Amino acid sequence: MTRAVYAGSFDPPTLGHLDVIRRGSAALEELVVAVADNSQKTSLFTKQERLDLLTAITHGLPNVRVDAFEGLAVNYLKRTGFTLLLRGIRTLSDFEAEFQMALTNRALSPGVETFFVMTSDDLAFISSRLVKEAAALGADVSRFVPPEVAAALGRKLGRPTGQILDAGS
Repeated sequence: MTRAVYAGSFDPPTLGHLDVIRRGSAALEELVVAVADNSQKTSLFTKQERLDLLTAITHGLPNVRVDAFEGLAVNYLKRTGFTLLLRGIRTLSDFEAEFQMALTNRALSPGVETFFVMTSDDLAFISSRLVKEAAALGADVSRFVPPEVAAALGRKLGRPTGQILDAGS
């Protein structure tokens, strides 16, 4: 059985993440989207909120389930019996960082392999960090995130995400 884990902070989940999830799930028998906190990032959404958002946006994918973990992804894989990590790549700089991470994961846990999926061209520029920054400044980010996430951003930031604020607001 071909099973993989797609681990990340997903703060918030973007259409780029969903693209990788859909394409990965089409190639795999089972995909676990595993949510973790990243100590180097400040999260806008709680881990539970991210779990709920990912569950909502993946509900139509029967071979995808959502879970959470603490610590290293390779330790999560060991605990759950998985040996394959799914990772999305948007840019050349992503490739360099992901390649380094894949080699580190393999050194930490021999037998763990990384399966890379290239993000679709039209989504390659989207990042959670940029979505959060743009939404916080009042930009309409609805074309970068699923509707459930756009609504959650609006609630979290206290404004409709479709409303583009004036520069003087």
